[in-house]
Amino acid sequence: MTETQPIPAPRSRPWILSLLALIGMVGVWFLPSSVGAIGKITYPDWVRFIGHFHPVILHLPIGVFTLIVAQELWAIFRKSSDDSAQTAIFPYLFGALTAAASVLTGMLLYAGSGDDYLGNPTAERHMWLGLAFTSGAFLTLLLKAWAGAVAANPAFYRSALFLSVASMSLAGHDGGTMTHGEGFLTRYAPEPLRRMLGLEIKGKIEKTIPAVKEELVAFNHLISPILERRCVQCHKAEKSKGRLRMDTYELLLKGGKEGPAIVAGDASNSLIIQRIQLPMDDEEHMPPEGKPDITDDELKVLTWWINSGADPHALLSSLSTAPDVAQAIEKISQIAPSASDEKSDSAPQVDSTNDARAKLQVEMQNVAKDFPGALLFESQVSPALTFTAVSYRQAFDDAALARLEPFLSHLVSIDLSSAKITDRGIEMLDERAASLVKLNLAQTAVSDAALEIIRKLPALESLNLFGTAISDAGISKIESMPTLKNLYLGETAVTPQAMQTLRQKMPHCQVHGGID
Repeated sequence: MTETQPIPAPRSRPWILSLLALIGMVGVWFLPSSVGAIGKITYPDWVRFIGHFHPVILHLPIGVFTLIVAQELWAIFRKSSDDSAQTAIFPYLFGALTAAASVLTGMLLYAGSGDDYLGNPTAERHMWLGLAFTSGAFLTLLLKAWAGAVAANPAFYRSALFLSVASMSLAGHDGGTMTHGEGFLTRYAPEPLRRMLGLEIKGKIEKTIPAVKEELVAFNHLISPILERRCVQCHKAEKSKGRLRMDTYELLLKGGKEGPAIVAGDASNSLIIQRIQLPMDDEEHMPPEGKPDITDDELKVLTWWINSGADPHALLSSLSTAPDVAQAIEKISQIAPSASDEKSDSAPQVDSTNDARAKLQVEMQNVAKDFPGALLFESQVSPALTFTAVSYRQAFDDAALARLEPFLSHLVSIDLSSAKITDRGIEMLDERAASLVKLNLAQTAVSDAALEIIRKLPALESLNLFGTAISDAGISKIESMPTLKNLYLGETAVTPQAMQTLRQKMPHCQVHGGID
């Protein structure tokens, strides 16, 4: 008598999970209506608060679905007899729920940003792709649950999975473009890959800049590069904060929701100049916190061009320049002083500049591995460097700062605000830091002892000591700094009397106390 095989117990049907998946799959498409009034009403602060968690939450579904895809590919290629539909359902559920949370916070970020993204095709495509991914994640969950319940062919939920992940990848690309700018992924691609993708070969820009000052159009060769470095990342087609675009002259003149960015012939009433000249700790200061600030030479040239009429076609030879403006132009453009010098000086200078940049790029890669985007060239035509630790804050300490030692002679700006920096770290700023123009030590652990080192920096023009332990005794050490133009002492132990004394002894320097 043969033994009969036991009849498998019937599997329970995932009705509750199916209801949840259907609600999620359909419900996400109603979210855009929640920001339908964008640009017409002001959203409360809690909307902005929750929305700012979007960049944090979005990494959860990305990681989960990357792991799920790897798991499914493994099941496909190993050709196991095990039915992959029996694998755990929890990752699919967790991935779908975190995708929904990511979309929700993204919508709140969109709403809380005012109309900065209104009409932005990249932002809108990012939104719709995110909705498609989330809806697809819930569809995958639904099909996965039923595949396990009725032993269905896994090809159905796998198809939904791979399509969802494709949407996720495209949405992520648009999100990266809005955050970091166009071409962020390919910016440092090797030359063979750049050729394959049809991208511009790095290093060509420097050689196309004419060496003779009289041949230059002021806007094209001076003003536009300044705006590109300092402003366009937040004011372009992909992202136009305040509905202001600055990537073309016409749009710059048109302005945004607060009016024109420039008033031809009147720099003092031009919004762009007003925002730049606000104190660093002002929320309206531009560029915003975390972005490389405009240099004094760039501001001087920008102001001069606006006061000169802001003509987009005017040649440098047609515009009168004061000696200080001419000197600033030379610094930011690397232009030879005259046509007679072109053959003897300018060509070797361009070559030497390119060589210096090439050598620095190799050394900068070591820093970029641990602190990507922190150490950058000031412009496309100079070996001068800027450094910002704003994105790393307490993760950046004295030991990390020591890694900048090989670059000291090239650094013109260092922003260490909120980093874990002490007096010991500042000791490295010796005579090699002779080109340092801006130093931001706001909310660090430096004390009066650091000023013994800082006062010896020969080119320093801006020093931010906001929220540090600096006192009256220490501040007297920098009275003899002839180059200092801006000093920030808010939230320190420096008394109003000491600040007033400092203003009298340093009439060339603006002392910002936070109590004035």
